[in-house]
Amino acid sequence: MTDGWSDADRILADVRPPTFPGRDFPITEYGATPDNATAGLAHAIRACHESGGGRVVVPPGVWRTGAIHLRSGVNLHVSEGATLLFSTDPALYLPVVKTRYEGLEVYNYSPLIYANGCTDIAITGTGTLDGQAGWDNWWGWFHSCDEDFGQLRQQAAFGIPVTERVYGGGHHLRSSFIQPYECTNVLIEGVTIVRSPFWQVHPVLCRNVTIQRVVIDSQGPNNDGVDLESCRSVVIRGCTFDAGDDCVALKSGREADGLLVNVPTEDVLIEQCVMRVKYGAITLGSDLTGGIRNVFVRDCTIGGPSLYFGLYIKTNAIRGGFAENVYLKDLTISNLTKEVVQCNFFRGEGDTGPLTPYVRNVELRGIKVERARNALMLRGYRRSPIQDFRLIDCSFTVDAPSTVQHAALSFDNVTVNGHPITDVHQLR
Repeated sequence: MTDGWSDADRILADVRPPTFPGRDFPITEYGATPDNATAGLAHAIRACHESGGGRVVVPPGVWRTGAIHLRSGVNLHVSEGATLLFSTDPALYLPVVKTRYEGLEVYNYSPLIYANGCTDIAITGTGTLDGQAGWDNWWGWFHSCDEDFGQLRQQAAFGIPVTERVYGGGHHLRSSFIQPYECTNVLIEGVTIVRSPFWQVHPVLCRNVTIQRVVIDSQGPNNDGVDLESCRSVVIRGCTFDAGDDCVALKSGREADGLLVNVPTEDVLIEQCVMRVKYGAITLGSDLTGGIRNVFVRDCTIGGPSLYFGLYIKTNAIRGGFAENVYLKDLTISNLTKEVVQCNFFRGEGDTGPLTPYVRNVELRGIKVERARNALMLRGYRRSPIQDFRLIDCSFTVDAPSTVQHAALSFDNVTVNGHPITDVHQLR
């Protein structure tokens, strides 16, 4: 049996950022002004695409805009000293587009930056993307979306066609900040993201994605840093996360839609990142009905006074799905308010549905934890125990015992509070 990490080398070999012709399309040459850059950006993007590709350049300064829709061959380059300041007027994110909201297919307000069915697209530069979200606009919808989301879940459960699930105007389902949807060869590099309405970088059904040296600094409600949904061949490298929810969340659709689309997230490498806030540093689920496999995390720094979990795998019998072949190594974890690893089949609705999730082949190697509440909280089902969960060369300093139910663990050179651990009963 190999250690699994040869697959990480395969992912690195497979994932290649897109390249672009050496042509620039400054938005100022297409009518963009600081007070209204929306039309100028659209004209520059169209010209770039129709010319065979290149860079659409946002120069230094503050540029007010509505939704930006990328096209194939376009690299949106936000220059150093440039800020794209996105409007909080929902009307500027209409007409609705096909998207996902918490794992469900829907037509909704456009994400702030959106692409559908494109090949070779990028957002680059060292400038800032500012969604201007606050409690008086997008974040305030957090308190008024339950009715819409409940209706959407019911539509999905009853098989209502996606074309009939139309929200947007008059509704309160927030849109993601950046969303490539069914795109191939995607690069997001260097930018800083602040004040996001909802999830921040949210590729859906994408292939060959590189996200590197991005700064995520938005702590509003459900402001996940990077959400990968039903994506394959992804590298996330050198990013910094101060997020309002999970730092990196891997998902694959939810409930009936997850079963219908049935596309896993797979072949993901996360390395050299800093994760400080807020819930899970690396999260699988809870929308994992389509499954997640082949996830590799290495050389990351994790922890802060508000970060809950190092690795969080969450599902239940309503959402089902699987997570397998998950490898973490050489992580330094300074401080967690909860467990280093929580893998919980009882989250939310618990064991009340028709689906049986499974988790297998999870390895933590070379993990040093300076402080956490617990090392592990593992809760599988009796009919579906967590399988082949391995701890190798790990040290934990914790405040309380672990919880392990229906899980098969093995230990190799593991200490908790300085004491060698060779058996699961020593964790309790």
